[in-house]
Amino acid sequence: MEPEVHENLAPLAFLLGQWEGAGVGGYPTIESFRFGQELTFSHNGKPFLSYTSRTWLLDDEGGLGRPLGTETGFWRPQPGGAIEVMLAHPTGVVEIYLGEIQGHRIEMSTDVVARTETAKEVTGGHRLYGLVGEDLAYAYDLAAMGQPLQAHLSAQLKRV
Repeated sequence: MEPEVHENLAPLAFLLGQWEGAGVGGYPTIESFRFGQELTFSHNGKPFLSYTSRTWLLDDEGGLGRPLGTETGFWRPQPGGAIEVMLAHPTGVVEIYLGEIQGHRIEMSTDVVARTETAKEVTGGHRLYGLVGEDLAYAYDLAAMGQPLQAHLSAQLKRV
């Protein structure tokens, strides 16, 4: 039996479910690429969303290639339209984002970035998520490897 959605999740309810699609990525330290993505937002009746993202390289014909990034975490809506998001990456990076929910648009920036001794240098991030028609679109700006905050990933995903 599916638990009832906690009343505090109302501002994020539009995210619930599984999303799939494609996007583009690039950064000064790597070659540009196309990727496929699967995002899942779920809940257990508590006032937070569980979040998982998995990405794969796409070949020239749109076929799935090798796995790329993955991240998991929790999205916690707060009073007054605020949001706190905690994300962990298997590469040794953990991020805490603070932001705002405005209708079907969420904008957030890193408050804290922590990394293990062996992780790549990541110093900041900014993310924008929103509905474009029925699709979930997002843009992710990254500060890493001595580079200032700049465009890194963007995608448009469909609910499946």
